[in-house]
Amino acid sequence: MSGILNLRKFVAPEILFGSGARKLAGKYATRFSARKVLIVTDPGVTAAGWLKDVTESLTEENIPYHIFSGVSANPRSSEVMRGAQEYREHNCNLIISVGGGSPMDCAKGIGIVVSNDSHILEFEGVDKIDFPVPPLIFIPTTAGTSADVSQFAIINNENEKVKIAIISKSVVPDVSLIDPETTYTMNPYLTACTGIDALVHAIEAYVSTGSGVLTDMYALEAIRLINTNLPPLMSDTRNGILRQNIMLASMQAGLAFSNAILGAVHAMAHSLGGYLDLPHGECNALLLEHVVNYNFSAAAERYRDIAGAMSIGTDGLSESQVRKELTKRITGLKKEVGIPDSLRSRGVSDADIPVLAEKAEKDPCLITNPRKADAADLAAIYREAM
Repeated sequence: MSGILNLRKFVAPEILFGSGARKLAGKYATRFSARKVLIVTDPGVTAAGWLKDVTESLTEENIPYHIFSGVSANPRSSEVMRGAQEYREHNCNLIISVGGGSPMDCAKGIGIVVSNDSHILEFEGVDKIDFPVPPLIFIPTTAGTSADVSQFAIINNENEKVKIAIISKSVVPDVSLIDPETTYTMNPYLTACTGIDALVHAIEAYVSTGSGVLTDMYALEAIRLINTNLPPLMSDTRNGILRQNIMLASMQAGLAFSNAILGAVHAMAHSLGGYLDLPHGECNALLLEHVVNYNFSAAAERYRDIAGAMSIGTDGLSESQVRKELTKRITGLKKEVGIPDSLRSRGVSDADIPVLAEKAEKDPCLITNPRKADAADLAAIYREAM
């Protein structure tokens, strides 16, 4: 039976990719017999003008809507519950989310709550959702989180100061309208953080114990696109081709990690972001090379492939040389795009580490990390990243 492939499943939404995709929200809503739509967004998206295109498309189809924009940068469980209440009060039967990872994750949480009639924190973990959520149409406005194609929802448990991961094909959106034009209004630092977030998605998916032929091709191509296109985008943020390529990379990385799952970077970033209310992409970026260094021996050939995708010539290099060159390239890329290089620079203290490690050890993303890690191991990685 040598060489026989292990069984792998692959879930994905219907995807429409390209300029103007956002303007088709109304037409897609009619396909689901929308009675009234709950639009989940945030003030920044509204100010950028992207919400207007979506509401106009609904008006053209004579579909009423209610806007819920009370979403924080790290969506809180209380915000999910408030959104679910407004969904019910306005007798909605479909959800459209316009925004980055926070509105999209909040929208998924709202869908879970209204269909399953329980508090959102009860669904932490894998496959805990009993009843299907209402139809979801997502329009991402950042290139990195990939919530528009994934089976993940990340919600901040503000009482415990930790982000929980909800993983279920029930929260894969029905339709993803991916429009690169919506990323033109991202500022350079958000562009950098979300771009590195997508890189982390792709790297962790490729070395995940759940990886396979259905995800590998997406992961490696996403790494190539980000490595090539993100640095020049930082100095030419209105470049349509570069924006399109990073948006495509984000989608590919999302398809990869949604199905292969993730690893220690995300487990640790969820703990860090929830505890100190830091941006998710930034947390991933601060931890990436340190986790690669820890994991390398458990997936050396996979990391060699990743090094190749990041334009590192690996022929003739030993494992230790590949590890050194790969971590050097990651730190160099982060420096090129302007991301801080230490946790301490973002306000993390030595006293925080035991709590962070304890919370990270419980995160379901750790299950598919290529190397086993307990709280002591995670604490050591956090210390290295200080």
